Amino acid sequence: MARIYPFRAWRYNPSQVRLQDVATQPYDKISPAMQQAYYQRSPYNLVRIILGLPELFDAEKGESVYTRAARDFRAWREQGVLIQEKNPCVFAYSQRFRVPGTNVTKERRGFIALGRLHDYAEQVVFRHEQTLSKPKSDRLNLLKATRAHFGQIFMLYSDPAGSVEKILYEGGDPPDAELTDEYDVVHTIRRVADPATIRLLVGAMADKKLIIADGHHRYETALNYSKEHAPAEAMVTETNTQPLPQPPYAEAAAMMTFVNMDSDGLVILPTHRVVHSLDSFDPAAFARAAERFFTVNPLPQADAATYLAELSEENGPAFVAVTRSGGFLLRSKPDAAAAALIDVPERQRQLDLTHLHSLVLDRLLGLDAEKVREQTNIRYLRDAVEALEQARRGEADVTFLTNPVTMEQLREVAFAGDVMPQKSTDFFPKLLSGLAIYALE
Repeated sequence: MARIYPFRAWRYNPSQVRLQDVATQPYDKISPAMQQAYYQRSPYNLVRIILGLPELFDAEKGESVYTRAARDFRAWREQGVLIQEKNPCVFAYSQRFRVPGTNVTKERRGFIALGRLHDYAEQVVFRHEQTLSKPKSDRLNLLKATRAHFGQIFMLYSDPAGSVEKILYEGGDPPDAELTDEYDVVHTIRRVADPATIRLLVGAMADKKLIIADGHHRYETALNYSKEHAPAEAMVTETNTQPLPQPPYAEAAAMMTFVNMDSDGLVILPTHRVVHSLDSFDPAAFARAAERFFTVNPLPQADAATYLAELSEENGPAFVAVTRSGGFLLRSKPDAAAAALIDVPERQRQLDLTHLHSLVLDRLLGLDAEKVREQTNIRYLRDAVEALEQARRGEADVTFLTNPVTMEQLREVAFAGDVMPQKSTDFFPKLLSGLAIYALE
């Protein structure tokens, strides 16, 4: 089952930089505007390593975003901007936040440690989404150049009794770092170096299975890199006879944040679909065609919050479609949908997004799996207001507002070995990059 390890993390030196100025959102959540802002915030902001600006490098001299990342990482360690923990440790990591669109405040608690990399076939680590080749190639190039992991893979484990959190959070010392990000999320991190506590944590996690919440591309990249560097003897034994367990070789593990999937602090937001640049799209014709699989109810002009509130009352697969000429609620017809999805696993047939992707995007709009995978005619937006406005401004043919996937649905699909459509889940908040770094050498 799950094997976790303490490690001697590299961390930003508080005597030289403010963590507030150098930590970032995960690389794939950094917009061009955020990238520029991070660059301006500090010459040591982690964006310069995880998402460098291509125009700053001279390709004719053999420079690239990856060679520059490696050079900066080496220089920052030599200059003392980054310093290494003296002893192996893990980190208690909590996030206090307001749930978007509500006045509800929650706290999500987890911990940062190394996690052993497993093939999915071993049924220790489970995925819930498909991956794309381009992001994996990018992350592999960065990993090869820097030989380090800068962000954590977001892992879920089940612990209804909360025993793991109790080990880390009952009677612990005050946090040694705290910062507030651009989404007003307060992040706190606390070093845990006590060997007895770490051994308790390792034991408590030993029977857990893990689901990747965020970081599928980085996980699969790290796994493939691990296989490339595995010495023959390391495949047989682990050096866990020492006072604290360690991976059999550096590449066998990656940096992860582990969060209890049974915790109230776990929030999944919907990701809305914006379809654009179709060869021909007529809203009225689309609504008529949709009646093959759905009941189609016109909706009065309203804002995104009103549409989402109405959608949240639905019990079966449903979503709101908005075009420049108006909006309507689509509810799947059970018999017609069941016949059309006969080859889809039962657990996936319960998902709104399966009906949206298979019945609407594919059959009605002609966007097959490849077009969806390559995002030829589709954008994914968390912001329902912006998604709605793009349709009303005519920048999109049709926007589909969706309900979020539930944790129960995700758990069932993942543990069954199935996968959901791309961008099915949006866990909020994201894990900051730069809180800790795992260098392979």
